[in-house]
Amino acid sequence: MPRPDFNEEEVDNTNTLICEELRYNRCSLSKEYEELLVKLTMEQKLVYDRIIKAVHEDKGGFFFLYGHGGTGKTFIWKTLSFAIRCRGDIVLTVASSGIASLLLAGGRTAHSRFAIPLNATEDSTCNIKQGTPLSKLIVKTKLIIWDEAPMMHRYCFEALDRTLRDILRFKDASNLDRPFGGKTVVLGGDFRQILPVIPKGTSQDI
Repeated sequence: MPRPDFNEEEVDNTNTLICEELRYNRCSLSKEYEELLVKLTMEQKLVYDRIIKAVHEDKGGFFFLYGHGGTGKTFIWKTLSFAIRCRGDIVLTVASSGIASLLLAGGRTAHSRFAIPLNATEDSTCNIKQGTPLSKLIVKTKLIIWDEAPMMHRYCFEALDRTLRDILRFKDASNLDRPFGGKTVVLGGDFRQILPVIPKGTSQDI
């Protein structure tokens, strides 16, 4: 259901992707966010503060949150998501697998959200064209959270990097030379999990 304070005039209401990402009850999210914030440990709070500062400054940033299961990564993802969404902004939460995406608020698989080729190569780009609803959604996005990142081949990240640079260079030409087009991106995961097998892969590939 639409949130009570959702104003269709705030966005291009022909873009259902943006409308879906803004269709939250901001009052309810704000209360939940305040409850989550006070439960952060000191270490989690330092991580949260650094990422949210990058989001608010809107200058871009690239972070990796490492931690094994049970260290509270999902809790931080939830706190960050609620902090941004309760302000009426957009955060895209994705994971490398369908099961992991179910643990994220509004989560999708990375392949589904960013149209990443299933068999990515070193020259791949995402199937996102300039001016499409998905590209407009990405332009309005304040933060991208990608969980279980070590389970994906680096070509997938490189494809997204190329695509975001291409899309966002029209907003600011300098974005062409900035990681992920100047978007704030957070990757998370555990390097102690089994990584994808790369047949005859070099040390750099692994």
